Amino acid sequence: MELTILTLVVTCSLVWGIYYIQNQPKWKNPTKPFPNEFRVILNTKVVFYTNLTRKDKIAFEYKIQEFLLNHRITGIECDLTIEDNLLVAASAVIPIFKIPNWNYSNLYDVFIYPDHFNFNHEIKGDNRTILGMVGTGNMEGKMILSIKALKHGFKNEADKNNTAIHEFVHLIDKLDGTIDGIPSVLLEKQYTLPWIDLMERKINEINENNSDIKRYGGTSKIEFFAVASEYFFERPKLMSKKHPQLYNYLENIFKHDIKKLNLKKQVIKVSRNEKCPCESGVKFKNCCGKESNLINQLV
Repeated sequence: MELTILTLVVTCSLVWGIYYIQNQPKWKNPTKPFPNEFRVILNTKVVFYTNLTRKDKIAFEYKIQEFLLNHRITGIECDLTIEDNLLVAASAVIPIFKIPNWNYSNLYDVFIYPDHFNFNHEIKGDNRTILGMVGTGNMEGKMILSIKALKHGFKNEADKNNTAIHEFVHLIDKLDGTIDGIPSVLLEKQYTLPWIDLMERKINEINENNSDIKRYGGTSKIEFFAVASEYFFERPKLMSKKHPQLYNYLENIFKHDIKKLNLKKQVIKVSRNEKCPCESGVKFKNCCGKESNLINQLV
């Protein structure tokens, strides 16, 4: 009897495993050229992209397309623009840009809310203090972001604050099965204990008001890793001076010596008679402004 039950359980597990594998969406790779309209938005809104070499820009564009092809982005009680979708994709690509063959296998949907929400994912009522969340349980494979926080993250690159990048770093942390501040898929095993020790010391500094790292990073190792990553991607040169050991660990984790980039927002004028930000060399009115409604949004 026990053998029969065990056989049934194993058989059911195998059948479910085959069904699950067969019904997973097939990963899509970009086949079309990157739209000039997208390039204009990245050049005017995403300072990380703006300061890349041309070769790296092409790689970044590919990863943007790849993310948009394989993940759904849905507005909840808010209408999303092309720019909103690109900012979500950029938030996903920035942390993993230098990590080869990466994809967010633990993410299927990104829901964009109009403002703060609560732990029950409600956008009305009390206790609406959350701007971003990685789902668990029946929300597994899903992320929620506030559109206000999403836009703010790319509007002010000097405040060490980017909620969307913060949440994607949680997903990176979660890929080993646990969100614990230790990204085991990227951190070599021999560095795990020194990383934990460093996090604990830095958390103590935060809680003793002896750090310029955001106070929220002092609440747990989970939040410290995400908050420190925001700092790393927004103010790398400052972090490398004030927290050199922390910078070195994050450089090792994300495989990117990002302080070499000049992450200063460039003022790119977009008007009819200026050169198009897509870098075609043609006037905007005869290039992207001619083929899209961006000329109405940006001029």
